[in-house]
Amino acid sequence: MIHSERVVVDDEVVGQTAGVSSRRWLVIAAVAAALTVAVYLLAVWTASGQALENAALRGADQADAAESGQAWQALDEITVYSLAGATLLIALTGALRRRWDLAVAAVGVIVLGQVVVQVLKRFVLVRPALVPVTGDFGHNSLPSGHTTIAMTVLFAAVIVAPYRWRGVVMLVVLPWAVGIGQYTLTAKWHRLSDTLAADAIALALAALASWWLARRGAVHPYEGNRRLGRVVIGAFAVLAALAGLTLGAILWGVPLAREGLAGADEWVIYLGAGSFASAGSIVAALVFLLSWRRLAT
Repeated sequence: MIHSERVVVDDEVVGQTAGVSSRRWLVIAAVAAALTVAVYLLAVWTASGQALENAALRGADQADAAESGQAWQALDEITVYSLAGATLLIALTGALRRRWDLAVAAVGVIVLGQVVVQVLKRFVLVRPALVPVTGDFGHNSLPSGHTTIAMTVLFAAVIVAPYRWRGVVMLVVLPWAVGIGQYTLTAKWHRLSDTLAADAIALALAALASWWLARRGAVHPYEGNRRLGRVVIGAFAVLAALAGLTLGAILWGVPLAREGLAGADEWVIYLGAGSFASAGSIVAALVFLLSWRRLAT
């Protein structure tokens, strides 16, 4: 009988000969890509989708000055330099662990995220004029580059972090990443569909990076004790996602069913869009984190 040799790496106990199926990440990537297409078609290529999102943008005009200022400040902090700093920190984490494969996978998620969304937004995707619009409402803004940055940094940090630090990554980076998606709506930089498409694209790229790592044999089952703090954080994230989806459904469903879009309060439509944006980012993060459940590098 051949027994699996056990080793301890960074306090992570793993079975050297235990393999991890990479199929889950291909499925996640495929579903995320399909969702990106669906969001684009429903929100951009239908008159009702465009009208609904434009109403949410007009509703954002009613946000108070403090809320708008906070949104602009948070988005302005995402620059080429801050992104380069975050990318360098993630790469250094991989280097300190002496795991170049993790560094390549994590940095690749961030870099490819920007390449994909900028090419799609600037050269591939178009926004047909299906409803009357004025000013910046007429140009294509899908996917959101800022939301993509936030979500890819989150996913890259999860990939490169040792197992015992993954809960800290969730606690620190997840609220910031979710907030950036919400802020893009408040600042009127993006529509709801832009953030949802960005979430899906970031998830697809992170899943492909995980698939690559698993195919290399870099991912192993974690055989240590369950960490209660991580379970609590995950439970709060699930509750937050459910709350966002429920609130968004109420804020959109009730007025649209009673009065239709023409009679609905645009402020309420904006609040519903914000709830869905936050929930979308949380759901994408939870899907990725669950795909890495009890797995270590």
